[in-house]
Amino acid sequence: MNAATLLEFARAAEARTTAPCTCTKTPLDGWQSQPLSLDETQFREIGTLLPEDYAEPTFSEYLPGKTTYWSADAPIAPRYFPYNRCSVWECALCGRLYLHYTEGGGYFVDRRIRAVKAGLIEDVPLPP
Repeated sequence: MNAATLLEFARAAEARTTAPCTCTKTPLDGWQSQPLSLDETQFREIGTLLPEDYAEPTFSEYLPGKTTYWSADAPIAPRYFPYNRCSVWECALCGRLYLHYTEGGGYFVDRRIRAVKAGLIEDVPLPP
């Protein structure tokens, strides 16, 4: 899934979701460790942002201005880390979209999740 497709899905999801849902118990506007209260069975994977050419995705981040990885207003740039390693989930109850990936380090694994907001999606090319 590329930025244009993600944007299309995000706009459609935002147009049909207005009521609160159990998936919104915890604010997920910026990256969060997946809450234990989140019931994964109410989600379905609808796509991935992994590059189609199966090349190793970059670890470069796109964080303009004063945004940080954890910022709720950080852009969602599908070609950049961590978005280029995400699956796209849809809540089966309300249709909201979420990005999901697993962060791994020396001795830990952290499942992370972030709500998709159409207004934050940016189609930013990678530098040459």
